Amino acid sequence: MEDYLPLAYLNAWEYCPRRFYLEYVLGEMEDNEHIILGRHLHRNIDEEIVITEGATIIHQQQWVWSERLKIAGIIDAVEETDGQLVPVEYKKGKMAQHLNDHFQLCGAALCLEERTGRSITYGEIFYHSNRRRQTVAFTQELRKATENAIALAQIAATRAMPAPIDNTKKCQSCSLQRICLPFEVKVLRTISTNP
Repeated sequence: MEDYLPLAYLNAWEYCPRRFYLEYVLGEMEDNEHIILGRHLHRNIDEEIVITEGATIIHQQQWVWSERLKIAGIIDAVEETDGQLVPVEYKKGKMAQHLNDHFQLCGAALCLEERTGRSITYGEIFYHSNRRRQTVAFTQELRKATENAIALAQIAATRAMPAPIDNTKKCQSCSLQRICLPFEVKVLRTISTNP
């Protein structure tokens, strides 16, 4: 499965195509406080085990893949109640409409559907900062957008590195800021186009 796009990089693609390229194509990684805290919060779920809570069976750290889409990865948990599968991702941040998280979760659901033959209508994201779960409906629009993002990311992996995005807030929070140099690159591009 070497040529399969990892689900985590689908998340990176939607967050920032340049970050995706740096991580996935060039193998650049760097820790910052967000990465370290996320790793710390995942320590209790980073073990492949099965837990039963009442009528719900929780499969932690499940490996999933799609031969059709050429994606693969580990989902934090899959909860099963009365035959219904619900993929669950754990994130350190605050609940909001993070499309990158929705793509990752939907991608995992598409893998699960292909592997199990069952229809999955929604998933959930637990945001640690809010200590709440957000339900993500797997609508036809989200499924189509996720599949489109997968295709775009796979194509982007074969092209030149994209320019920095125009989102100061994302850039300031990014663990790759010191490698990407988004602000410096923007200044240099401005200088080169306006001598």
